[in-house]
Amino acid sequence: MGKDDVVRKEGVVEETLPGATFRIRCDDDTEVLAHLAGKMRVHRIRIIEGDRVVLELPDEKADRGRIVFRK
Repeated sequence: MGKDDVVRKEGVVEETLPGATFRIRCDDDTEVLAHLAGKMRVHRIRIIEGDRVVLELPDEKADRGRIVFRK
């Protein structure tokens, strides 16, 4: 899976779960479980409930993804 094979969506963090996992409500009203991308963990970027984030999903129907950017 390369950079061109992923789908990017925006959403709002609804809930913080253990293990750097978050429940995200996307703009198209779908709910996704997402974890922090490696660079965000390395640079210790904090995510809290209510933050707007950008997600990468392997395809349009996926229910799991990773957070790549905090707005």
